[in-house]
Amino acid sequence: MKRSKLYAAVVALAILTLAGSAWAADIHKSPPAQFKKVSELVSLPDYLPGMGTLYVDPNTLPVGPFLGYDKQSRLVNIIYMVPLSEINAHKAMTGLGTAAARLKIDHTDMEYNPGHPGVEVPHYHIVQWLISHEEEQKHMK
Repeated sequence: MKRSKLYAAVVALAILTLAGSAWAADIHKSPPAQFKKVSELVSLPDYLPGMGTLYVDPNTLPVGPFLGYDKQSRLVNIIYMVPLSEINAHKAMTGLGTAAARLKIDHTDMEYNPGHPGVEVPHYHIVQWLISHEEEQKHMK
């Protein structure tokens, strides 16, 4: 029960963050200027199957938001990487970072990750998908 309440709170916060702020540039085709390609910050490939080409404002690490673009340079997801230690400490998930206005979220996934370059500690990926689950399965390989 605790996990479902936390999940609902994080998802609600992410949606409010997305709806409540705006970036000057159209992020649907390219990230804002302060965002850097994750593969240039840590040892990861440019394109990560299931996630896309990720960009992040380094000032918002480790949580993000990370912007995921498909192979056609189309924004397909926004990812938050929340360390398990912060969840276990019952930390508030406020101020997750700058997010985009007027984005239509299709669905949200929350997945555990034991750690990877850039976020080495165990954490959860909270993925706000802008494309359908079917499109995700078909195009994000």
